Amino acid sequence: MRIARFDSDRIGLISDARILDVTDLLAESLPAAPASLARRLVAHFDAVAPLLQRASEQRTTAEGLPLESVRLLAPVPDPPKIVAAPVNYRDHQEEMNEAHHISALGFFLKSPSSLLDPEGTVRLPYTDRRFDHEGEFALIVGRSASHIEPGRALDHIFGFTGLMDITMRGGEDRSTRKSFDTFTPLGPWIVTPEELGSPADVDLELKVNGRLRQKANTRDLIWSAARFLAYASSVTVLHPGDVVTTGTPAGVAPIEDGDTVELTIARIGTLRVEVSAEGAVPCPTSGAARGPVPPPARR
Repeated sequence: MRIARFDSDRIGLISDARILDVTDLLAESLPAAPASLARRLVAHFDAVAPLLQRASEQRTTAEGLPLESVRLLAPVPDPPKIVAAPVNYRDHQEEMNEAHHISALGFFLKSPSSLLDPEGTVRLPYTDRRFDHEGEFALIVGRSASHIEPGRALDHIFGFTGLMDITMRGGEDRSTRKSFDTFTPLGPWIVTPEELGSPADVDLELKVNGRLRQKANTRDLIWSAARFLAYASSVTVLHPGDVVTTGTPAGVAPIEDGDTVELTIARIGTLRVEVSAEGAVPCPTSGAARGPVPPPARR
C-alpha cells in the first residue's frame, strides 16, 4: 500500500495517480488517542489493514481524487522522535573528511518540530552560514522495539519514505545544526514493506534545480537499515510513528534562496521542496569555522 496524508489531515490510499480518502473509515475503526490519526494508523495497522485492502479492491477506476488536486502533508505529523545516522555511506565519509563513521558515532536526534510537508519551503535562518541538502531513505517504526536483533528488525517497520536532512555546516552539535524548523522534509507518502520489497536494494537520487547532486543505492550503506534500527533500539525504545533515517551518500552541497530540491526514491516517489532565505539574520553562534570540513561548494 501507499498511504498518504493530505489536505486537512486526511488519510488516503494512492493508486493509479489517484488518492482514495479512507479517513472516515479509519476514524470509526481506530481507538481514540491523543496521537494523530496517522500515528494511530501506524500503531494499529494490523487491525485495520483488511479494511483498507477491501476498500482498495472495491474502488472503481473513477473513485478517489486526482493526486495532483490534493496538497500532500508529511505522512506522520507527530513522530515521538527522529533518529538519524550521522555518517553511513563511505563516500560521504570521504567527502566530509570524517575520521569516523556510524560504527563510532552512533546516532543523533532531530527535533520532530523540524518536519516539513512535501512541496513546502525550507527556510534558511542565517545569512552567513552554509546550508546543505542531504537526501535519505527513511523508515517509519510500526511496532515498539527494544533490544531487537537485526534479523528481526524489519518486522518492526510500518513502512518507508523519503527524508531530507537539511544541515547547517559548522561545529555546533548535530542536533542543533539539523533541527531548525523546516529542516526535515518528509514524504511524499509511506510505502508498506510488502509493496516496496527489500530495503537493502533501493536507488535514491537528489537533484537541485534539475541537476543531479546525489545518487546511491541502499546496498552501499555501512550499516543496513535493519542493523541501524536494531542498534537504535538498544539505546532507546522505538515507538510506533518514530522516524529512523539511514544517512546520506556523497554529493552534499549548498542550497540557496530560490532553489528547488527533489529527492526521488525508487518504488516510493519524489519529495520536492523549495528554499527561501527570506527573513534570514546573522548567526548568533560561532561554530562556522569548526567541525568537519565539507566538500567545496558547487552549483
